[in-house]
Amino acid sequence: MAMEIDVRQADVTKLDVDAIANAANTRLKHAGGVAAAIARAGGPDVQRESDEKAPIGLGEAVATTAGDMPARYVIHAATMELGGPTSAEIIERATRSTLAVADELQCRSLALVAFGTGVGGFPLDQAAQLMVGAVQAYQPRTLERVIFAVHGDAAEQAFRAAVES
Repeated sequence: MAMEIDVRQADVTKLDVDAIANAANTRLKHAGGVAAAIARAGGPDVQRESDEKAPIGLGEAVATTAGDMPARYVIHAATMELGGPTSAEIIERATRSTLAVADELQCRSLALVAFGTGVGGFPLDQAAQLMVGAVQAYQPRTLERVIFAVHGDAAEQAFRAAVES
């Protein structure tokens, strides 16, 4: 079964999908960037549930409720230590872990953000190639659609180029 892959500039906290991804740190402290936006939009349950599941290993993913957001779940993928850099291997592993957790939750739709490109400082083009490659190689059980919810023209261009290559 092939998954539909879409790229769009969107606020991941507002998407009506089964699950959204969060590029988290291993302690699941959602203090900055997209993680903070997700924690604010979802309400206190997102951080409370994260605290109960932390810490997790680099490249691993766990799910919490999405709280007040339209999605049912937030899948938190550890792309770095708190405040630290990330790597290609970690981004790829985090993407695969996120897809696997979405399937375990029987999700049909998932929105991914650009892992590691904010606080992690990883190059956008490389992150797009790694993440799109991981999605294209993944054999889904229930997932039918993956949306790359990105911010800005450069991110949209990088992920569209990766999907088309």
